[in-house]
Amino acid sequence: MQILILLGGALVLGLVCERLKQSAILGYLAAGTLIGPNAIGLVSDGEHVQHLAELGVALLLFTIGLEFSWPRLKRLGIAALGGGAAQILVTMGVGFIAAKAFGMETATAVTIGAIASLSSTACVLRLLIARAEIESVHGRYALGILLMQDIAVVPLFLLVSVLGGEGSMNEVAIGMLKAVGLSAMLVVVLWVLLNKIAPLVLGMDALRQNRDLPILLAFVVGIGAAWGSHELGLSPALGAFVAGMILAESPFATQIRADVSSIKTLLVTLFFASIGMLGDPVWFVEHIGPVLAILAAIVLGKAAVIWGVLRVFGVQSRVSLASGICLAQVGEFSFVLAAAGAAGGLISEQVFTLLISATIVSLFVTPYLVMLAMRISSWVHRTIGLNGAAGSLADSGAHLDEQQRLVIVGFGPAGQAIGQAASKLDLRVDVVDMSPTTIRRAREMGFHAHTADASHADVLEHLGIHHVDIAVVTIPDPPNAISVIKQIRNSAPGVHVIARGRYHRYVSELRSSGADEVLDEEQLVGTRLAARLRKQMRIVENTTA
Repeated sequence: MQILILLGGALVLGLVCERLKQSAILGYLAAGTLIGPNAIGLVSDGEHVQHLAELGVALLLFTIGLEFSWPRLKRLGIAALGGGAAQILVTMGVGFIAAKAFGMETATAVTIGAIASLSSTACVLRLLIARAEIESVHGRYALGILLMQDIAVVPLFLLVSVLGGEGSMNEVAIGMLKAVGLSAMLVVVLWVLLNKIAPLVLGMDALRQNRDLPILLAFVVGIGAAWGSHELGLSPALGAFVAGMILAESPFATQIRADVSSIKTLLVTLFFASIGMLGDPVWFVEHIGPVLAILAAIVLGKAAVIWGVLRVFGVQSRVSLASGICLAQVGEFSFVLAAAGAAGGLISEQVFTLLISATIVSLFVTPYLVMLAMRISSWVHRTIGLNGAAGSLADSGAHLDEQQRLVIVGFGPAGQAIGQAASKLDLRVDVVDMSPTTIRRAREMGFHAHTADASHADVLEHLGIHHVDIAVVTIPDPPNAISVIKQIRNSAPGVHVIARGRYHRYVSELRSSGADEVLDEEQLVGTRLAARLRKQMRIVENTTA
């Protein structure tokens, strides 16, 4: 009942935030705070909610792991990835120095630095996508930094967990080495299971033909890896992330990511609501000064750090600052680190509440930071007299794909004919189909092939639909083709869509769904048949004469 009340509150306040042009995540946080034990108290026992929220975190990291293919990381460029790693280290250093200045212990200062180093992947990416800025220059740098932060979550969690153990520095170091060793063992075991043993199962026709079985495979692998990691005394999120990353190389990765998105949304909503439950409105009002001071330090400090780090990598000053402003908050995984630090005695209850309050407020201001990022950056540069000259990598597009891209949805005879023509051109070709046989054929032709349903927005996002120049939909079934076209048009309005009109009566509906060109198959066949008829009649006439 308490979970139902929490989800209902998240639904109502999420809708309110969306109507106010804000992120629904803010509604989830507000629902947890208002309904939780520190306010109205409709939800007083957060233990069951917390268990589901932890499962949501593991599933979120599993889906993030599914995204970590080397080609995708490579496309983001050294400035985004190297800048992300440098930002984590620099922010941790700044947070450590600030905490030590207030007289905190070394282990506590390291924990606070780790908490401050992470931004909100869920909140920032959702806002950038909603504003169609994910493919902007500053949006791509923000994405690269967020991906590196997501990678860093697991080692940072291990670091905080080990620091929370009792013992001397030598014992802490031994504990860290043990954790690293167990982590390496977990990676090896999962790699063997998923690359050597699982292919025997993945090759089964039943698994390939039944849409439900790959989904069950994903949950068994993800949750099983999380359980195994927990049994080894490691973070369950570590096992889930590694499993997702290894499973990303399977032919089902794109579709799995789309199919698990609904349950992930449910559990992540509970996660944000459970974070809100930690907030105490009365305490916040009584300590509003320190909370706002911490908030100002987070926003100004992280924006400045990311600005400086990206400038070192040669990124244009205005773009660097705009990326920093987008990421000037403390993220959802920081709550996980804070909880681990509190459980290990590294963070006192007073400091924990202060950090939680400042973090929640930072998430509340994030929509405004993302919305105003470029304006604020331009204003700052005009005010301080910087011209924002580009560096060696600024707007050069060195990290962007310059090759034109084609997506073929449906790779039957019609799709393969298009593929044959495209293979003679300088194009990157992605093929989406649900048939393992046609996917194998596409890979044999040298194309990037995905076993997935293109009517899912998550599948199109994974394909990088915003980078695509032309999408050709060859699906013979009109309702499915219409669904795919609508999803492409909603996700990327600039893509030129060419559709196959299997039946004449559906041509107008295919056009109205968003296709730029529709080839009327029945009309084309009729035209060719008429041409053949005329040719044959001339032959007959000549023979008779």
